[in-house]
Amino acid sequence: MSFEPHGKHLIAGEWTGSEGTFASQPVRGPSHQTANGGAAEVERAVVAAEEAFWTYGYSSRAERAAFLDAIADEIEARADAITEIGTRETGLPEARLQGERGRTTGQLRLFARHIEKGDYLDLRHDEALPDRAPMPRPDLKMVQRPVGPVAVFGASNFPLAFSTAGGDTASALAAGCPVVVKGHPAHPGTGEIIADAILAAIEKTGMPKGVFSLIQGNTTDLGAALVQHPLISAVGFTGSLGAGRALFDLCAARPVPIPFFGELGSVNPVFLLPDALAARGAEIAKGWAGSLTMGAGQFCTNPGVVIALAGPDATAFVETASEALSQVAAQVMLTDGIAAGYRAGRDKIAATTGVRQVLTTVCDQRNATPYFFATTGKDFLANAALGHEVFGPLGIFVEVSDPAEMLEVAKSFEGQLTSTLMMDTGDTALARRLMPILERKAGRILANGYPTGVEVSEAMVHGGPYPASTNFGATSVGTLAIRRFLRPVCYQNIPDDVLDIR
Repeated sequence: MSFEPHGKHLIAGEWTGSEGTFASQPVRGPSHQTANGGAAEVERAVVAAEEAFWTYGYSSRAERAAFLDAIADEIEARADAITEIGTRETGLPEARLQGERGRTTGQLRLFARHIEKGDYLDLRHDEALPDRAPMPRPDLKMVQRPVGPVAVFGASNFPLAFSTAGGDTASALAAGCPVVVKGHPAHPGTGEIIADAILAAIEKTGMPKGVFSLIQGNTTDLGAALVQHPLISAVGFTGSLGAGRALFDLCAARPVPIPFFGELGSVNPVFLLPDALAARGAEIAKGWAGSLTMGAGQFCTNPGVVIALAGPDATAFVETASEALSQVAAQVMLTDGIAAGYRAGRDKIAATTGVRQVLTTVCDQRNATPYFFATTGKDFLANAALGHEVFGPLGIFVEVSDPAEMLEVAKSFEGQLTSTLMMDTGDTALARRLMPILERKAGRILANGYPTGVEVSEAMVHGGPYPASTNFGATSVGTLAIRRFLRPVCYQNIPDDVLDIR
């Protein structure tokens, strides 16, 4: 299947344009004009989503599972065309896009199987006790119900798995919620072809047309109009701390506030414990360098800070990691803005008191090369900015004087998506001292691995305390993600022939 973007929105089954347009900025190939949506497009899409909810929100689990499976099938039917437009727009290699497509279809099918089982409904029943003294008990049933239309923001760094049909969209649809997606302007053509796959699935399964819409645009006004629309019931977002916090505040300031499930930023600290560092420091250094630079460091789980006890083993780690990083060639970043932000972050770190440059490279335009800095535990604790995310392949090594200072550094971190312990058996005592701290800081804790792989599964948690995410009780990856778009309803003495739990 060949594909050339037509640059339109998909609103309730209709491809439609806007008065204004913006130009795409592909890494290679021709640019194309894309409709630039606003409040008028939001109104049409959200009203259609609300109307669709009265059908879709009360469809059966089997019907929604079939719809999710159909979306996965239609994406796979467009596989080559998706890879071609995706690589053209983002600069990501073909293998990465193919793997991400598999993750996208895999999570759609995982959610389909999960809702078929029905466990996610958390159905509870307290039978009536009419003869209980001193007061009888009524018949009580509790079940999770969909909240209504959901707004989803496509992510720059995952054009498939966290965008148009990504985890937020898939989990909302699984819950029974229609979705309105704001496409990311970095890859509008990729968003368009995925929307075309969803439309084909809607037609194949007979779902209401308003169950899904894609609005393209590159303005902040579009995002604001979407989250402030009174019929939007919740928001899923993956992106920068600044943009996410602005949208979060708009959601909270609405006359009727709504939940904003944002994944915003994380440096994902790695703690190198003494025995592990002594036994296999070189191996860990090379593995960490590979994880740091994977995909030009444009992963939310990028392990940007490493902490170790001062000594010869720490010195050797820095040398080996620096050598490994120096061999990494320049990589194309997703957008010019991301590349500029990476260089600005580099300059801010380099100018911080107590920081020395271990590896300095040269990058310009849309390219990224690794940067490696080192500091002491004392200076890290004195400069809070060193614990803030720099989106790209930039690492900071923190050399602490003793285990007590390592614990203080751990306590200093803001909320994280992940924290990692590199440990051997002899490190157990120190690891046990760190665990209570890391449990309060991160949504996922790893031992002897690298956080840049996020398994889509029943047990995965991809979230954490602020600013890793705006809701520490939620995850944006794994089947628990569905619960974000449900709320519990209790039914008291409702007859079974009136109550329809599907």
